[in-house]
Amino acid sequence: MFKKILIANRGEIACRVIRTAKKMGIATVAVYSDADARSPHVQMADEAVHLGPPPAAESYLLADKIIQACKDTGAEAVHPGYGFLSERESFAKALAENDIAFIGPPANAIAAMGDKIESKKLAREAGVNIVPGYVGEIDDTDHAVKIANDIGYPVMMKASAGGGGKGMRLAWSEEDVREGFEATKREGLNSFGDDRVFIEKFIEQPRHIEIQVLGDQHGNTLYLGERECSIQRRHQKVVEEAPSPFVDPEMRKAMGEQAVALAKAVGYYSAGTVELIVGADKSFYFLEMNTRLQVEHPVTEQITGLDLVEQMIRVAAGEKLELTQDDVTLTGWAVENRVYAEDPYRGFLPSIGRLVRYQPPEAKDGVRVDDGVAEGGEVSIYYDPMIAKLISYADTREEAIDKQIAALDRFVIEGLGHNLDFLSAVMQHERFRSGDISTAFIAEEYPEGFEGAPASAQLLRQLAAIAAFIKTAEADRDLRITGQLGKRLRPSSEWQVVSGDAAMEVTIGEDVIIVDGTEVDLSMAYTPGDGLVIAEVDGAELAVKVATSETGLTLTTRGAIHTLRVLPDHVARHAVHMLEKVPPDLSKLLICPMPGLLVKTMVEEGDKVEEGQPLAIVEAMKMENILRAEKPATVVSIKAEAGDSLAVDEVIMELD
Repeated sequence: MFKKILIANRGEIACRVIRTAKKMGIATVAVYSDADARSPHVQMADEAVHLGPPPAAESYLLADKIIQACKDTGAEAVHPGYGFLSERESFAKALAENDIAFIGPPANAIAAMGDKIESKKLAREAGVNIVPGYVGEIDDTDHAVKIANDIGYPVMMKASAGGGGKGMRLAWSEEDVREGFEATKREGLNSFGDDRVFIEKFIEQPRHIEIQVLGDQHGNTLYLGERECSIQRRHQKVVEEAPSPFVDPEMRKAMGEQAVALAKAVGYYSAGTVELIVGADKSFYFLEMNTRLQVEHPVTEQITGLDLVEQMIRVAAGEKLELTQDDVTLTGWAVENRVYAEDPYRGFLPSIGRLVRYQPPEAKDGVRVDDGVAEGGEVSIYYDPMIAKLISYADTREEAIDKQIAALDRFVIEGLGHNLDFLSAVMQHERFRSGDISTAFIAEEYPEGFEGAPASAQLLRQLAAIAAFIKTAEADRDLRITGQLGKRLRPSSEWQVVSGDAAMEVTIGEDVIIVDGTEVDLSMAYTPGDGLVIAEVDGAELAVKVATSETGLTLTTRGAIHTLRVLPDHVARHAVHMLEKVPPDLSKLLICPMPGLLVKTMVEEGDKVEEGQPLAIVEAMKMENILRAEKPATVVSIKAEAGDSLAVDEVIMELD
């Protein structure tokens, strides 16, 4: 067994590998860029080596520096995590040439399966069903258009070396191909150093289901069940679960055996994943094989009881697997939510900044948090926007989902946008809970964007009671602060709580709270300044995130932000006479919706543009975003040029 390993990655996956290595008694070496100098994975490791500036191309993608770090520290093996160099054949070969073990598959398997074009050819030769498409080299945009027309729309354009939702474009027409082909090539080149693209038929209403495989260097290969990964946005997974609510034992066996046969065909060992696209008739097609550990591996660990990182390390050290296929049992249900630095209320735009407050739920009772950030840390523009992974495990799917909802309510993040509310809304959605899902779920259920999960009348009454209780506690505290108030006012017992256009009358008695004539049974402790309140309300526990202002409160729970005006009854009578502030008209400006790099402007001053016409491309969090005209206009002036780093709301151009 290795005495010391180096983790060639950052963030939560680096922390995840370090935890298992420590459990196995193996010393660890972390690597880091300037941006990650104070990151948790650097602090957790026994040693740390600096690689370079923040851009991955100048730090985490420098194989020679990582190999030198192994030599300098005496690390005998490298775990690559996922992303970066994890599926780079040249990296695995370079390690072997320097007598450093690669905690992953052999280089030839990476080459065979990591190239999506070649892997489809291999799968076809092995008799595996593949999605209809074109798996050869594509010369240019005109060639891509001809291929797409021959296949029939819709088609999916994918970077050959892509992954994680990067370098993918769905095209419904020739216009979409002409607009997106070059962008797909650029994303592939920027993220993976390979601009080759392939095109395949897009199967409508599909499920994305994957099989976890595990093999050793002695010819033993197993499948560890499936993961359902159909809840996706922009082809990037958001929610994963194991097992799948759609898969029966016969289907699982068929998919698993096919995945094992494919792995054996390329001499695969270590952990790997065969991704499949599954139709409503339970037909399945080979999509790709990821020759690395997947982001969503924890759900498989929860239902199998296996530590996949430990298995990878043992296989790399030459050990045989200690279990056979018959030993693999799937017990219970696990759900994973990816917590991203993005704002679902603003079209899921990427968000960067400081984690002013970061308080994940306590890891107990079937709740697990895999993260690599800490309060006070920065989420930067240079890397993937994932903050953490929240995993729940229970005997049944419904129980695991309910644990997710409760844990998301207790997950506190302040300082930047995040998708906690959206994840909670998905967990509560009737269609998700029924298991009737596809990769189109988010697009179909939130076609106009996300505005928060709907709240029942009972929940609104409960929040009104909590809000009035909090304002009473704050007024009572103010009363006790000598000399802070010009007048000595007793806290009101009659409040008006306004949510949107609805106003609720709240009366607080000595041992009862009445909201619009209905009694609310509330028990809670609150100290002014608390950011998270755990209330016992109407016989159930409710976790509520609290932010206060002079006249109101923002209460966040159950997947929605509730902005409440809370006024003493005698003040509320006069509130209707207050003038509303009219927001400024920004319709004549194209403003940058997120911090990012302006890749290019697509118009010139004086140009007339139509509704929906592309105006500019902004790259953020390794993804390109096309900004379009909201209505017909003329370009008056352009305020930024390609290569500029833009702040959120910075003006790109002025329109008339």
